[in-house]
This record gives sequence, structure tokens and C-alpha cells, in this order.
Amino acid sequence: QVQLVESGGGLVQPGGSLRLSCAASGRIFSINRMGWYRQAPGKQRELVADITSGGTTNYADSVKGRFTISRDNAKNTVYLQMNSLKPEDTAVYYCNAAVVSYSRRSLELWGQGTLVTVSS
Repeated sequence: QVQLVESGGGLVQPGGSLRLSCAASGRIFSINRMGWYRQAPGKQRELVADITSGGTTNYADSVKGRFTISRDNAKNTVYLQMNSLKPEDTAVYYCNAAVVSYSRRSLELWGQGTLVTVSS
């Protein structure tokens, strides 16, 4: 069973920082794109940032200059460093990954979600 497990959410004051982690586990042959999405109450899920296996990154305009996505291919893990957090960053953050299993099946996986609350 291939799965994604997230950690690192919580409550932080405006201007603060948090780092999210997402580790893929199971019978994995390779992982291509990895990314972070978020969904705020009453809103659609949106892409925050993603990163290819080669390290090319892409960010939503709303987080450019504040968030940094990175990955450790040896650990099958993707990170999201969030700085200068704003109340509008409050959402459930989901990890997403395009995984190829040992049996060469292509899978799109989602993590369980982790809540980030930015409030004083």
C-alpha cells in the first residue's frame, strides 16, 4: 500500500512560520511531481506549490516570496516552508504526489490533510 503521511500543521500567529512535511511510503518505484494544495472553508482546493523530480518549482502568486517547496528524493519526502504567514493562509493543506509503484502502476496520491490556522 503506497500512501502519503503529512505532519507539521498547527496554530501560528500572523507573521510566523511553519514547516509542513509529507512522506511517501510503500512499494515505490519512483515519484515524479509532488505538490501542496490547500482548501479554506467554503472555497475550492487550490494549488499552493509543486516541484518536479528534477527540482523545478512552481508557486501560486499568493505565496511567492513567502513559501518554499523542497524535496528529499532519498527520503521520498516533500516539504513546505511557510514564512510571513497571513490569516488568509488558514486552510487544510494537502500533499499530492504522482507515484509509480513497483508494479509500474501510475498513482495519484493525496495525504490526509493537515490544518494550518493563522490567528492572533
